[in-house]
Amino acid sequence: MATFLRGAASAALIAAMTLGCSAHADQTTDKLKATLQARLPDVQIKSITKAPVPGLYEVNVGAQLLYSDASGDYVFVGDLVDTKTRTNLTEARLAEINKVDFASLPLGNAVKVVKGNGSRKMAVFSDPNCPYCKQLETSLKSIDNVTVYTFLYPVLSDDSTAKAKAIWCSADRAKTWEAWMLDHRAPSGNGSCDTSPIDKNLALGHGMNVTGTPTIILADGRRLPGAVSADALSRALDKAR
Repeated sequence: MATFLRGAASAALIAAMTLGCSAHADQTTDKLKATLQARLPDVQIKSITKAPVPGLYEVNVGAQLLYSDASGDYVFVGDLVDTKTRTNLTEARLAEINKVDFASLPLGNAVKVVKGNGSRKMAVFSDPNCPYCKQLETSLKSIDNVTVYTFLYPVLSDDSTAKAKAIWCSADRAKTWEAWMLDHRAPSGNGSCDTSPIDKNLALGHGMNVTGTPTIILADGRRLPGAVSADALSRALDKAR
């Protein structure tokens, strides 16, 4: 019985110490967040956690990560790299933070293109006037067995908005989208249908920190920014199954 009591007391002490450390960490990060938010009022700080480097804190501002000391007196922007493994820790953390629940995406607001059996799935936020988006569409020509959900995301210009509405209001959205992006055949629609899904796409993208086009979202929730090569995209699609 005495042995059990000593063990129970030890367990209680360890639990208390753990809770104390956690509370201390929360107080430190809460104070740091308040300090940085006051000093950087134009930056929306979403969260602060300890970085892998002792004394350094990771500051999540949505589209990127900043790093700060415990006092908030010094902040730097840049990639944190593990030189032993050559791993970009900043990039890995951003991918983790910005991971998306693919099943929760409002796919009904996207232009759907099915290639082959459509077994692999991806979503992409794309602007009709984005040259890198057109480059991605060219890469997709050589990729089979994929379903692509394109969220029209006109962020570059008023003309992008007009083209997005015309594409959305066309009789065959998929064909009209590909005709414009691949062959530069302008959509003939006048955007007179219900174009509220485009507004919803803009709100969705802003909420998900989609700051550039194209932004690819794989079935497992990972993101691929920019126009990736056909080979790289095909490998990523296989891995995301």
